[in-house]
Amino acid sequence: MNISEIPAWESLADEPMDSVDAEILARTAVLYERLDPVPADLVDQLRFAISLEALEFELAVLVVDADRLLSVRTEQTSTVQTLTFTCDALTIMVNVGSEGPGHKRIDGWLAPGSAGRVELHQSNRVLTADADPDGRFAFPTVEPGLTRFVVRLAPEDRHAPVATTMVEI
Repeated sequence: MNISEIPAWESLADEPMDSVDAEILARTAVLYERLDPVPADLVDQLRFAISLEALEFELAVLVVDADRLLSVRTEQTSTVQTLTFTCDALTIMVNVGSEGPGHKRIDGWLAPGSAGRVELHQSNRVLTADADPDGRFAFPTVEPGLTRFVVRLAPEDRHAPVATTMVEI
């Protein structure tokens, strides 16, 4: 085949896909899977982002305690992890503790204290708990994994829902 027999690129783009095209795409997919694989949690993050897109909500970000990051290494591990999320309207603090093999217990508080509904979003699952008037809530048995909290305060508070950033528990 000489160069004059090769069709112009523009005309190839108008042709239907053939087995050569399929082979090129398959090899490209293998290359990307090896060099830049899709993050395992991407689908979960996209689902949650899309579900929240229709809502007006305020984002509460995770507050990092610099003193805890500088702590001395030890052989003992903590069985309780405390996470604090904050935004202009609300602070959400949760303690994540072990509740047996493969399960966690989450106890949380809203500040300022307020009644409302707290949702725990993980993958395809949503758990709910009621916050009492002091802002206390609990999820007794939760599977570990990527987690986001959504807080819907009592109607009299007239505040948009608050969603936290996603964290691994």
